[in-house]
Amino acid sequence: MTIENYLRRSPLPKNEARLLAQAATGLTHAELITRSRDPLQPDTAAALAALEARRLAGEPVAYILGSREFYGRRFAVSPAVLIPRPETEHLVEAALAHLPAHGSVWDIGTGSGAIAVTLACERPSAQVYASDTSPAALDTARENAAACRARVRFACGSWFDAFPPSECAAFDLIVSNPPYIEAGDPHLQQGDLRFEPPAALTDFSDGLSCIRILAQGAARRLAGGGHLIVEHGCGQGEAARAIFAAAGWRNIRTLPDLAGLDRITLGQKAV
Repeated sequence: MTIENYLRRSPLPKNEARLLAQAATGLTHAELITRSRDPLQPDTAAALAALEARRLAGEPVAYILGSREFYGRRFAVSPAVLIPRPETEHLVEAALAHLPAHGSVWDIGTGSGAIAVTLACERPSAQVYASDTSPAALDTARENAAACRARVRFACGSWFDAFPPSECAAFDLIVSNPPYIEAGDPHLQQGDLRFEPPAALTDFSDGLSCIRILAQGAARRLAGGGHLIVEHGCGQGEAARAIFAAAGWRNIRTLPDLAGLDRITLGQKAV
């Protein structure tokens, strides 16, 4: 069987079949095209069949390949972390717009470290902190920081306890992509979500409890005029703004994703 035959016969979407073929053969996208009539060696064909079987069983391509692209960089991922998604790039863009030169930012619930590492790479002068409750997730985040040569200080801990005020009294910016899917949401049993860590997806409540914790506690760890920026579900914009308002934030607004859906809500601490 040639590469061309595999790509034509695979039951997977063409892009997924191509990615698995690249992983099994070690060829680039361009090489798959120029060498499409090369026969697959038996061991390569067997490896490709095993990868295809995993995908047909529903396992996310990112976990199969061990990586996912985010903001133009490749990040290692594993079942211990949420797979970075394009929507979260809007959070990074909002953070960069509000992070002052030589400022400090804390990414709470960093997971793979995609947000923190990207901010450190895009704003090398910033002091970037990142925390998570999962040691396994932090192992992945540290791996990504090392691969990208990003300066990020990591800590394991819950919410605002990970970095006590004695280590960093006041941040310019706190960002988070917290669990925001409501418990019992049918999407949790569909597609890639079935394989991702549940605690990174849902708060096991109404989907808003983590946003409440962030909105109620972040101001104490921010400098005057600092911002809290949170990602949330596309139907949670109004609720997120109400939570921010109740907690006393100013200049509250919600930013849309590329589909025009509510995705990022931010608020500012009084000066």
